[in-house]
Amino acid sequence: MVAVIESFLTGFPIFILHFLITLSMFVLAVIIYEKITPFREITMVKQGNVSAAISLSAGIIGLAIPLAVCLAGSVNHWDIIIWGLVALIVQIIAFYAAHFIIDDLRGRIERDEIGPAILLFSGKISVAMINAAAIAV
Repeated sequence: MVAVIESFLTGFPIFILHFLITLSMFVLAVIIYEKITPFREITMVKQGNVSAAISLSAGIIGLAIPLAVCLAGSVNHWDIIIWGLVALIVQIIAFYAAHFIIDDLRGRIERDEIGPAILLFSGKISVAMINAAAIAV
């Protein structure tokens, strides 16, 4: 029992540090993602736009998946920071790539068309899972 307590006391500060860094990277990435994308999904969600909610949810989950994998395999806090930035860049590229695949994506999201939003969701999550697997290697 003493060994378990000693292990906890040794590991807990590292856990808190890595958790807070990852959570900070996540929040910062979501804010940056929302600012870089061409429309304000949060505003549209507040106005009741379901398609914007689907799109933004995919962005949020798409950032969390690789960050979680990064946290699980991190050696130190710099791993989390560097790969967190990579995850953000990859998700932004995936978002803009979707504009080449889905005609008038911005307008269709703004008009609350569900079909393109669901397709965008699947693309963002798929890219996030591949990104997470690549980070884990």
